[in-house]
Amino acid sequence: MVGRARYTRYVALGDSQTEGLWDGDDTTGLRGFADRLAERLDGLHPGLQYANLAVRGDQIRDVADVQLPAALAMGADLITLCIGMNDMTRPGTGFERALAQLDHVHRALAASGATVVTTTFPDLARILPIGRVLGRRVLTINGVIRSAAARHGFALVDLYRAPSMTQPDTWSPDRVHGSPRGHLLFAEAAAEALGLPGSSHTWATADPHARPPSLRSRTYSQLLWTQNMLMPWLWNHLRGRSVGDTRGARRPELSQLAG
Repeated sequence: MVGRARYTRYVALGDSQTEGLWDGDDTTGLRGFADRLAERLDGLHPGLQYANLAVRGDQIRDVADVQLPAALAMGADLITLCIGMNDMTRPGTGFERALAQLDHVHRALAASGATVVTTTFPDLARILPIGRVLGRRVLTINGVIRSAAARHGFALVDLYRAPSMTQPDTWSPDRVHGSPRGHLLFAEAAAEALGLPGSSHTWATADPHARPPSLRSRTYSQLLWTQNMLMPWLWNHLRGRSVGDTRGARRPELSQLAG
Protein backbone atom coordinates (compact mmCIF):
# COMPACT_ATOMS: atom_id res chain seq x y z
CA MET A 1 0.00 0.00 0.00
CA VAL A 2 1.28 3.50 -0.83
CA GLY A 3 0.68 5.90 2.04
CA ARG A 4 0.30 9.66 2.00
CA ALA A 5 3.24 11.97 1.46
CA ARG A 6 2.65 13.41 4.93
CA TYR A 7 0.62 12.53 8.02
CA THR A 8 -0.62 15.17 10.43
CA ARG A 9 -2.83 13.23 12.88
CA TYR A 10 -1.70 9.76 13.99
CA VAL A 11 -3.79 7.67 16.40
CA ALA A 12 -2.61 4.31 17.76
CA LEU A 13 -5.20 1.69 18.79
CA GLY A 14 -4.59 -1.51 20.70
CA ASP A 15 -3.61 -3.08 23.99
CA SER A 16 -0.44 -3.26 26.09
CA GLN A 17 1.80 -3.86 23.07
CA THR A 18 0.77 -0.53 21.58
CA GLU A 19 0.78 1.12 25.00
CA GLY A 20 4.48 0.25 25.08
CA LEU A 21 4.93 -2.20 27.94
CA TRP A 22 8.53 -3.35 28.51
CA ASP A 23 9.92 -0.41 26.52
CA GLY A 24 10.50 1.83 29.51
CA ASP A 25 8.24 1.54 32.55
CA ASP A 26 5.44 3.33 34.39
CA THR A 27 7.98 5.29 36.46
CA THR A 28 10.37 6.52 33.78
CA GLY A 29 7.72 6.55 31.06
CA LEU A 30 6.74 4.09 28.35
CA ARG A 31 7.81 4.40 24.75
CA GLY A 32 6.82 1.46 22.56
CA PHE A 33 6.60 0.99 18.83
CA ALA A 34 3.81 3.54 18.34
CA ASP A 35 5.82 6.31 20.01
CA ARG A 36 8.87 5.29 17.99
CA LEU A 37 6.85 5.44 14.77
CA ALA A 38 5.43 8.83 15.75
CA GLU A 39 8.95 10.13 16.39
CA ARG A 40 10.03 8.97 12.95
CA LEU A 41 7.05 10.59 11.27
CA ASP A 42 7.63 13.82 13.15
CA GLY A 43 11.27 13.76 12.12
CA LEU A 44 10.19 13.66 8.48
CA HIS A 45 7.52 16.34 8.84
CA PRO A 46 7.60 18.22 12.18
CA GLY A 47 4.34 19.12 13.84
CA LEU A 48 2.72 15.68 13.93
CA GLN A 49 -0.29 15.41 16.25
CA TYR A 50 -0.23 12.03 18.01
CA ALA A 51 -2.60 10.15 20.33
CA ASN A 52 -2.17 6.68 21.79
CA LEU A 53 -5.50 5.25 22.95
CA ALA A 54 -4.21 1.76 23.78
CA VAL A 55 -4.84 0.35 27.25
CA ARG A 56 -3.23 -2.77 28.67
CA GLY A 57 -5.70 -5.64 28.95
CA ASP A 58 -8.03 -4.25 26.29
CA GLN A 59 -9.83 -6.65 23.98
CA ILE A 60 -11.27 -6.17 20.50
CA ARG A 61 -14.61 -5.10 21.99
CA ASP A 62 -12.84 -2.27 23.87
CA VAL A 63 -11.38 -0.99 20.63
CA ALA A 64 -14.77 -1.24 18.93
CA ASP A 65 -16.68 0.46 21.75
CA VAL A 66 -14.21 3.05 23.06
CA GLN A 67 -11.00 3.52 21.12
CA LEU A 68 -12.41 3.45 17.59
CA PRO A 69 -15.08 6.15 18.07
CA ALA A 70 -12.48 8.39 19.72
CA ALA A 71 -10.03 7.92 16.85
CA LEU A 72 -12.69 8.68 14.25
CA ALA A 73 -13.75 11.80 16.14
CA MET A 74 -10.15 13.03 16.03
CA GLY A 75 -10.11 12.91 12.24
CA ALA A 76 -6.96 10.79 12.18
CA ASP A 77 -5.24 10.45 8.82
CA LEU A 78 -3.06 7.58 10.06
CA ILE A 79 -4.23 4.78 12.37
CA THR A 80 -2.31 1.74 13.58
CA LEU A 81 -4.25 -1.25 14.89
CA CYS A 82 -2.72 -4.08 16.90
CA ILE A 83 -5.36 -5.95 18.90
CA GLY A 84 -6.50 -9.49 19.66
CA MET A 85 -3.93 -11.08 21.98
CA ASN A 86 -6.20 -10.80 25.02
CA ASP A 87 -9.05 -12.33 23.02
CA MET A 88 -6.90 -15.27 21.89
CA THR A 89 -5.68 -16.07 25.39
CA ARG A 90 -9.11 -15.86 27.02
CA PRO A 91 -10.68 -19.31 27.51
CA GLY A 92 -14.24 -19.91 26.43
CA THR A 93 -16.39 -19.50 23.37
CA GLY A 94 -16.15 -15.75 22.86
CA PHE A 95 -13.41 -15.84 20.23
CA GLU A 96 -15.79 -16.03 17.25
CA ARG A 97 -17.73 -13.07 18.60
CA ALA A 98 -14.47 -11.16 18.96
CA LEU A 99 -13.64 -11.84 15.30
CA ALA A 100 -17.02 -10.42 14.27
CA GLN A 101 -16.23 -7.30 16.30
CA LEU A 102 -12.85 -7.10 14.57
CA ASP A 103 -14.61 -7.14 11.20
CA HIS A 104 -16.70 -4.17 12.37
CA VAL A 105 -13.53 -2.32 13.37
CA HIS A 106 -11.92 -3.03 10.00
CA ARG A 107 -14.97 -1.80 8.09
CA ALA A 108 -15.20 1.40 10.12
CA LEU A 109 -11.51 2.13 9.65
CA ALA A 110 -11.79 1.54 5.92
CA ALA A 111 -14.70 3.98 5.71
CA SER A 112 -12.78 6.66 7.62
CA GLY A 113 -10.45 7.52 4.77
CA ALA A 114 -7.39 7.22 7.02
CA THR A 115 -4.31 5.24 6.09
CA VAL A 116 -4.46 2.10 8.26
CA VAL A 117 -1.58 -0.11 9.35
CA THR A 118 -2.51 -3.48 10.83
CA THR A 119 -0.44 -6.46 11.88
CA THR A 120 -0.56 -10.21 12.15
CA PHE A 121 0.59 -12.01 15.28
CA PRO A 122 3.91 -13.86 15.41
CA ASP A 123 4.15 -17.64 15.67
CA LEU A 124 3.40 -17.95 19.39
CA ALA A 125 4.32 -21.65 19.38
CA ARG A 126 7.94 -20.55 18.96
CA ILE A 127 7.79 -17.87 21.65
CA LEU A 128 5.40 -18.80 24.46
CA PRO A 129 5.51 -22.01 26.52
CA ILE A 130 1.75 -22.34 25.95
CA GLY A 131 1.96 -21.06 22.38
CA ARG A 132 1.03 -24.38 20.79
CA VAL A 133 -2.29 -24.31 22.62
CA LEU A 134 -3.09 -21.01 20.89
CA GLY A 135 -1.82 -22.08 17.47
CA ARG A 136 -5.21 -22.53 15.81
CA ARG A 137 -6.49 -19.17 17.06
CA VAL A 138 -3.33 -17.42 15.85
CA LEU A 139 -3.78 -18.86 12.36
CA THR A 140 -7.46 -17.93 12.37
CA ILE A 141 -7.07 -14.30 13.44
CA ASN A 142 -4.07 -13.84 11.14
CA GLY A 143 -6.19 -15.05 8.23
CA VAL A 144 -8.90 -12.53 9.15
CA ILE A 145 -6.34 -9.72 9.38
CA ARG A 146 -4.67 -10.58 6.06
CA SER A 147 -8.03 -10.79 4.29
CA ALA A 148 -9.13 -7.44 5.71
CA ALA A 149 -5.87 -5.80 4.67
CA ALA A 150 -6.26 -7.08 1.12
CA ARG A 151 -9.94 -6.17 0.93
CA HIS A 152 -9.67 -2.68 2.39
CA GLY A 153 -6.21 -1.67 1.20
CA PHE A 154 -4.59 -1.56 4.65
CA ALA A 155 -0.82 -1.57 5.03
CA LEU A 156 0.07 -4.95 6.52
CA VAL A 157 2.91 -5.84 8.86
CA ASP A 158 3.26 -9.63 8.73
CA LEU A 159 5.06 -10.56 11.94
CA TYR A 160 4.13 -14.23 11.60
CA ARG A 161 6.49 -14.78 8.68
CA ALA A 162 9.42 -12.71 9.99
CA PRO A 163 12.44 -14.73 11.22
CA SER A 164 13.39 -11.93 13.62
CA MET A 165 10.18 -12.52 15.56
CA THR A 166 11.37 -15.94 16.75
CA GLN A 167 14.55 -14.65 18.39
CA PRO A 168 14.52 -14.44 22.21
CA ASP A 169 15.93 -10.91 22.40
CA THR A 170 12.96 -9.58 20.42
CA TRP A 171 10.76 -10.34 23.42
CA SER A 172 10.56 -9.25 27.03
CA PRO A 173 10.77 -11.78 29.89
CA ASP A 174 6.99 -12.33 29.76
CA ARG A 175 7.29 -13.57 26.12
CA VAL A 176 4.20 -11.59 25.17
CA HIS A 177 5.45 -8.02 24.85
CA GLY A 178 8.31 -6.75 22.79
CA SER A 179 11.62 -5.89 24.40
CA PRO A 180 13.01 -2.43 23.57
CA ARG A 181 14.66 -4.08 20.56
CA GLY A 182 11.36 -5.72 19.67
CA HIS A 183 9.48 -2.43 19.78
CA LEU A 184 12.17 -0.91 17.56
CA LEU A 185 11.66 -3.73 15.05
CA PHE A 186 7.87 -3.29 15.16
CA ALA A 187 8.28 0.43 14.41
CA GLU A 188 10.68 -0.33 11.55
CA ALA A 189 8.14 -2.80 10.16
CA ALA A 190 5.38 -0.19 10.25
CA ALA A 191 7.69 2.33 8.57
CA GLU A 192 8.34 -0.16 5.76
CA ALA A 193 4.62 -0.88 5.39
CA LEU A 194 4.03 2.86 4.98
CA GLY A 195 6.91 3.22 2.54
CA LEU A 196 8.66 5.85 4.66
CA PRO A 197 12.02 7.16 3.41
CA GLY A 198 14.93 5.07 4.67
CA SER A 199 12.78 2.07 5.59
CA SER A 200 13.59 -1.47 4.46
CA HIS A 201 12.77 -5.10 5.18
CA THR A 202 15.87 -5.63 7.33
CA TRP A 203 13.70 -5.60 10.48
CA ALA A 204 12.47 -9.08 9.54
CA THR A 205 15.93 -10.62 9.22
CA ALA A 206 17.17 -12.84 12.04
CA ASP A 207 20.56 -12.09 13.54
CA PRO A 208 22.81 -14.85 12.14
CA HIS A 209 25.19 -14.49 15.09
CA ALA A 210 22.55 -14.96 17.77
CA ARG A 211 23.00 -18.18 19.73
CA PRO A 212 19.85 -20.10 20.67
CA PRO A 213 19.40 -20.66 24.41
CA SER A 214 20.40 -24.03 25.83
CA LEU A 215 17.82 -26.60 26.90
CA ARG A 216 18.66 -25.88 30.54
CA SER A 217 18.20 -22.16 30.01
CA ARG A 218 14.89 -22.66 28.19
CA THR A 219 13.56 -24.94 30.92
CA TYR A 220 14.50 -22.51 33.68
CA SER A 221 13.02 -19.62 31.73
CA GLN A 222 9.74 -21.48 31.26
CA LEU A 223 9.51 -22.23 34.97
CA LEU A 224 10.04 -18.56 35.79
CA TRP A 225 7.49 -17.55 33.16
CA THR A 226 4.88 -19.90 34.62
CA GLN A 227 5.49 -18.62 38.14
CA ASN A 228 5.80 -14.90 37.45
CA MET A 229 3.57 -14.40 34.42
CA LEU A 230 1.06 -17.19 33.83
CA MET A 231 -0.11 -17.79 37.40
CA PRO A 232 -0.82 -14.09 38.19
CA TRP A 233 -2.69 -13.79 34.86
CA LEU A 234 -4.84 -16.84 35.65
CA TRP A 235 -5.58 -15.49 39.13
CA ASN A 236 -6.76 -12.16 37.70
CA HIS A 237 -8.85 -13.94 35.08
CA LEU A 238 -10.57 -16.14 37.66
CA ARG A 239 -11.54 -12.99 39.58
CA GLY A 240 -12.80 -11.33 36.41
CA ARG A 241 -10.15 -8.64 36.54
CA SER A 242 -7.88 -7.08 33.93
CA VAL A 243 -4.56 -5.30 34.40
CA GLY A 244 -6.13 -2.28 32.75
CA ASP A 245 -9.27 -2.02 34.89
CA THR A 246 -8.12 1.14 36.67
CA ARG A 247 -6.19 2.65 33.78
CA GLY A 248 -6.90 4.89 30.86
CA ALA A 249 -4.99 5.74 27.72
CA ARG A 250 -1.68 7.49 28.37
CA ARG A 251 -2.08 9.88 25.39
CA PRO A 252 -5.88 10.27 25.14
CA GLU A 253 -5.77 13.47 23.09
CA LEU A 254 -3.91 14.53 19.97
CA SER A 255 -0.82 16.53 20.86
CA GLN A 256 2.60 17.24 19.46
CA LEU A 257 5.57 15.24 20.66
CA ALA A 258 7.70 16.86 23.33
CA GLY A 259 10.70 18.63 21.87
